[in-house]
Amino acid sequence: MSIEQFETLGLVLGVGALYLFIVMAIWDVLKKSKAPRFGKFFVWLVLFLSPAVFVAKLIIEYFLAE
Repeated sequence: MSIEQFETLGLVLGVGALYLFIVMAIWDVLKKSKAPRFGKFFVWLVLFLSPAVFVAKLIIEYFLAE
């Protein structure tokens, strides 16, 4: 395993762990709040679309690096 592969793996796992902690924190806040269901939907939508952008960035970089 090269240094670049190790750094990429560490970045992906680190960002994944960070998102897991963010999801747990937001879940706890939304559980205790009296936010309407529509508002909760948009909180989760934004939270789960942000990793999709990160994955799309990795895929685009892979295909442009050829």
